[in-house]
Amino acid sequence: MTEIAIRQIFDILPHRYPFLLVDRVLECKPFESIKAIKNVTVTEPFFQGHFPGKPIMPGVLILEAMAQATGLLAFHSHQARSQNQNVYYLVGVDKARFKRPVEPGDQLVLTAQMQRRIRGIYRFAAEAHVDGVLVSSAEFMTTEAEGEG
Repeated sequence: MTEIAIRQIFDILPHRYPFLLVDRVLECKPFESIKAIKNVTVTEPFFQGHFPGKPIMPGVLILEAMAQATGLLAFHSHQARSQNQNVYYLVGVDKARFKRPVEPGDQLVLTAQMQRRIRGIYRFAAEAHVDGVLVSSAEFMTTEAEGEG
């Protein structure tokens, strides 16, 4: 099991603020699973308009946080880094479900399991929890592609 701090996440993922949605990896078992966190703060730029007076994290960004966790698992499994110009593209999201809103002050615990990898296509099952309660789940498919540059 490996823990990955934010500085290492910067080396692995190409995302940057305000679109980097993983703050830390608590556990990573290559080709198996990952457990990461996203601290949801009131200063997140999306809360200004989603929704005034009742801020909730957009569901699509919860999905993006889970997708970034799957990218970290895939990159880390191959000991790859975003600087190698290869990227993991999201090619499918299935069975996305939202169980309860995520609000400022919540800490999303993101988990993902690699279900299979065949010819460069990866399939993951992912969940997001707050205080041990499931808030969202989905299945993701990604593929690695040579980046331009």
